[in-house]
Amino acid sequence: MSDLQWLSRTELLIGKEKLMKLQNSHVLIVGMGGVGSYAAEFICRSGIGTMTIVDGDIVDPTNRNRQLPALSTTHGFPKADVMAERLLAINPDLNLQVIKEFITSDRAEEILSNKFDYVIDAIDSITPKITFIKTAFERKLQIVSSMGAGAKLDPTQLKVVDISETYNCPFAQYIRKRLREFNINSGIKTVFSPEMPIKESLMMTDGSNFKKSAYGTISYLPAAFGGVCASVVIRDLIEK
Repeated sequence: MSDLQWLSRTELLIGKEKLMKLQNSHVLIVGMGGVGSYAAEFICRSGIGTMTIVDGDIVDPTNRNRQLPALSTTHGFPKADVMAERLLAINPDLNLQVIKEFITSDRAEEILSNKFDYVIDAIDSITPKITFIKTAFERKLQIVSSMGAGAKLDPTQLKVVDISETYNCPFAQYIRKRLREFNINSGIKTVFSPEMPIKESLMMTDGSNFKKSAYGTISYLPAAFGGVCASVVIRDLIEK
């Protein structure tokens, strides 16, 4: 990269050798919503040299309370495009691949056939999430998966555990159940909150994009999930 002055504070903390590890790493982030968009920004600001971001959705007015690409001026824009512009404004030398698609079984296989040093799953729809986790697991990729950030208020309760150790998270419970159908019972690093969900915040949806329901959300909780996901990636990469 041409100018590393902007990473001088990072180098001061972790040292030049570990910073170069990040410079030479490739991270994939799937989902540019509340969790994934913040994870992508934190990954970018850490000095990762190569990133691939995946999202097929566009910005909706209801995204504005919690998603980084969602502004009053970006309604209707592809989230991946908004995030790409932002990431390249942070680091113009970033090697960035943008995939403006929703994850399907075939595309998960195709995308994950590439070499990634780490993968972040920030997908909030059940079927694509299962497909993606299963494929990454079978390919023995390092992955951290975000569980449900909705219906919760306290970011200090977030934990990083194996998926088999999650509790008080209906989303994680259903993901575990579906993964067991493929004999995947453990081996997936997850970020989750054991805070009891506020069940009254549940609403039913039209079922588009593989989602039949959604929970209410607060501005900072998905961002906190994204930050923890990014920290898992960075800490694992520099200690590898």
